Amino acid sequence: MATQTEAATRGGLRVGVQKFGTFLSGMIMPNIGAFIAWGLITALFIPDGFLPNEQFALLVGPMINYLLPLLIGFTGGKMIHGVRGGVIGAIATMGVIVGADIPMFIGAMIMGPLSAWVMKKLDGAWAGKIKPGFEMLIDNFSSGIVGAIMAIFGMVLVNPLVVAFSNGAGAVVQFLVNNGLLPLTSIFIEPAKVLFLNNAINHGILTPLGTEQALEQGKSILFLLEANPGPGFGILLAYAIFGKGMAKASAPGAALIQFVGGIHEIYFPYILMKPIMILAAIGGGMSGIFMLVLTGAGLRAPAAPGSIFAVFAMTSPDSYLGVTLSVLAATVVSFLIGSFLLKISKTPEGDELGEAAAKMEAMKGKKSSVGFAFAADANAGPVNNVVFACDAGMGSSAMGASVLRNMFKKAGLTDVKVTNSAIANLTDTYDIVVTHQDLAARAKPVTASAVHVAVDNFMNSPRYDEIVELVRTRNSAPEESVSVSAGAASAAAAGTGAAGVSTSARHVAEPAQEDLAPGRGVLVAESVVLTGTAASRDAAIDEAGALLLARGAVNEEYVASMHTREASVSTYMGNFLAIPHGTNEAKGNIASSAVSIIRYPEGIDWNGKEVKFVVGIAGMNNEHLAILSSIARVFTDKTQVARLENATTREEILDIFGKVNAS
Repeated sequence: MATQTEAATRGGLRVGVQKFGTFLSGMIMPNIGAFIAWGLITALFIPDGFLPNEQFALLVGPMINYLLPLLIGFTGGKMIHGVRGGVIGAIATMGVIVGADIPMFIGAMIMGPLSAWVMKKLDGAWAGKIKPGFEMLIDNFSSGIVGAIMAIFGMVLVNPLVVAFSNGAGAVVQFLVNNGLLPLTSIFIEPAKVLFLNNAINHGILTPLGTEQALEQGKSILFLLEANPGPGFGILLAYAIFGKGMAKASAPGAALIQFVGGIHEIYFPYILMKPIMILAAIGGGMSGIFMLVLTGAGLRAPAAPGSIFAVFAMTSPDSYLGVTLSVLAATVVSFLIGSFLLKISKTPEGDELGEAAAKMEAMKGKKSSVGFAFAADANAGPVNNVVFACDAGMGSSAMGASVLRNMFKKAGLTDVKVTNSAIANLTDTYDIVVTHQDLAARAKPVTASAVHVAVDNFMNSPRYDEIVELVRTRNSAPEESVSVSAGAASAAAAGTGAAGVSTSARHVAEPAQEDLAPGRGVLVAESVVLTGTAASRDAAIDEAGALLLARGAVNEEYVASMHTREASVSTYMGNFLAIPHGTNEAKGNIASSAVSIIRYPEGIDWNGKEVKFVVGIAGMNNEHLAILSSIARVFTDKTQVARLENATTREEILDIFGKVNAS
């Protein structure tokens, strides 16, 4: 019992640090382009640059002292409280910037989220208590007052603390450099990378400190402590030569992705399945850092992602030799140590790689962007059918299915059937099951043989690209070399052919192209509102439900179930769209299929996301799927979304949905 408690504590601590690191990287990573722009301008135009230019060099100071901290503060605030929080965060960040003689990145990472959190709490305190007509006045003045107070707070209290911390951290780094101890940081950094704690270290400390150092010295060694691609590249080369089974076969491709693409996490499973290989990563990291210290080399700005091209693009003009030797030393040392460890190892790697990849994703707390590279052979047959599953099977999943169906069509994968279903109606006859991440645990037990993909929203998840690539890979394999798919195997057991699976597994019929036109009584002009009056998520659901009630399509119990559905899993779809609908149990409260559309030009907060369009849905007998297909296609096209935002009549909105499928 004590052991279990200790393990849970360690796991909870690791997850907590991961979340903190993810939060920090969420403020830095969207602005990496700005860091790179500053690095390029610095490398080119300062007196010691490639193309010295006194006028262009004037950009260097304002960018690092004002632009970058303000961007970080705005991004941090936006993460907490949308654009309103971003504005407050930028105002407050100005307070820590003024009077400081160092770039206030850490100050921005404090003041941005903190100020937005204060504003969010105050907005929540008086939500629903402001008299109609005074909302804009209160919103503007409250943000101005809070912003001013937080800016003063940042200047007086936070600024001195951040300066003291930065000076102390800089002194520690300089001590390590002066005493030749900096390579020892690999003992912590390399294991942290495999445990996905690197964001807390890299983006929380190394990037801010490295940028300050680069401003003073023209370059910084700190940018390469974590981003050096050498250690991972050497380990993958060792597996490619001395590995066995699937690990050996997959290592060359993984090495290319890691070294050229800069996706370091692709080598983590190779360490997780043989933990002793962490010694190779540590040895390689120490060797690379030692070479940087020896040659005095460094980068101008962060190399993100950690591709060899990004590393050389950010290298200081006098550091190309040192950086090259650093990457080479890290690669050679990690390769030699890794090769030795593989040669003396007695355990096979092939059967453990997929398990290690799953372990990696579990440790990361979310799906890996390269997770499909390690998919087990057990489900490696062709993909015939994909199902989107949600609680009711009428809204989110239908739109997600439409989006992926269109992606398959563009990719030429027209033989793959994409349908949607309520989780309660799922059977183990599908090859791929796509669910919202909050519903994945319910779908897996009844579709155990399928590949499961969890997404955070059904409209524009980046995982759709992975699904398309997976299907393309499986379905293009030679027929004699692939095993029977999970769906076909189930059909064979039932005495039917694979073709029968593709047809019978489709719980929801795919509407014919000529039927994909809105109207037909499902969406009418009376159910379109150009300017909604709701100011909150729940009020917007009521407003959308009221339009369905007015049509006689549902009763009040169904509208209540729309709130129940929202409480379990958000119906936010991305691209300013939310599609509230009832639960699976509430389908009996639907008299006829109907859809309502409400536009909120100023946007409303939907669980921290900005929503400008709310589509209320009541569907029966699949009559609503045509209009949902139109809505899905519109909201995956930014041009069409802009047309919706600028529409001046109900008829114009209906026309947009009517024409999109004909294009």
